[in-house]
Amino acid sequence: MPVRRVAARFVEGIDATLLVLILSLSALGLLALFSASYENPARVVNQVLNLCVAFAAMWLVAQVPPQTLIRFAVPAYLIGLALLVGVAVAGDVVNGARRWLHVGVTRFQPSEMMKLAVPMMLAWYFHKRETELRLRDFALGALLFVVPLALIARQPDLGTAALVGATGFYVIFFAGISWKVLGGVTALGVAALFPLWGMLHDYQRKRVLTLLDPTTDPLGAGYHIIQSTIAVGSGGLFGKGWLNGTQAHLEFIPERHTDFIFAVFSEEFGLIGNSVLLVLYALLVGRGLMIAANAPTVFSRLFAGSIALMFFTYAFVNMGMVSGILPVVGVPLPFLSYGGTALLTLFIGAGILMSVNRHRKLVQT
Repeated sequence: MPVRRVAARFVEGIDATLLVLILSLSALGLLALFSASYENPARVVNQVLNLCVAFAAMWLVAQVPPQTLIRFAVPAYLIGLALLVGVAVAGDVVNGARRWLHVGVTRFQPSEMMKLAVPMMLAWYFHKRETELRLRDFALGALLFVVPLALIARQPDLGTAALVGATGFYVIFFAGISWKVLGGVTALGVAALFPLWGMLHDYQRKRVLTLLDPTTDPLGAGYHIIQSTIAVGSGGLFGKGWLNGTQAHLEFIPERHTDFIFAVFSEEFGLIGNSVLLVLYALLVGRGLMIAANAPTVFSRLFAGSIALMFFTYAFVNMGMVSGILPVVGVPLPFLSYGGTALLTLFIGAGILMSVNRHRKLVQT
């Protein structure tokens, strides 16, 4: 009986559908990582440890009710904003980018926490104004995510900036902004592309130009796209087989265990493997949106919806850049790419979805 109680307590709050989908994706990631690491078990072991830490964080967050999470919205946002300012003032410069901040004996990337802090803050903001939403409320909401977005883009970190901007937009969209307003903002955004082009760094402009024609610099800026698209296409229908990818094992694919692990997966498992991967991601996003639709409060619905579409954005941007239809911006493939920071963010997001689903029948007083 005690064992049953412990087991019941452990699985309490865990959504079985989300868990199976996440573990399936993580298992595929370990297979691809083993091949991308030249069959070196050390990196796989490190990733398993990262998964264990991330899983523990997911379980802990799943136990926290949304009524408690909402209390952390403003403090988390303000702390994250202060840390981003700290990065701009005294952050470490690595490879020409100022993204890291020393805190005590370690350093971390504050922009990573804003992927969750921004949508949580916006969900809190619209939750408080649900009875009288006006255009100015949406304008103020947009300002809440534009400020951290500008600080992150200034580092520069376009990949994280795109994800933070996307999650902020999703909250505003789910809050009910008018299509006419969206159309006007889109038109302004297109018009702003011309002055923004001049504000980009040289390497960022080169990425966009190389996207249009990577052969203009095949050994430089276009190398990543050319080699990754070769790997994706050479997989064919069934792939070359696990551990038999030539592009990866002959070291043609750069960053093959992190941002470009999709190229390794595509080469070895082919179109069929990619189809399985797409189905798993579609089910993950669909399950998240279903949880959001059944959420009992505005805060829960908006926050859960933005997290579900955050998974979609991660996958779409990574697969797009590896396939050559989007610029290379350094976004990992969710639950497959090697690394601990982004993986922790994704698992915490899954934990929030589980928390919302577990407490969907509770009525907030």
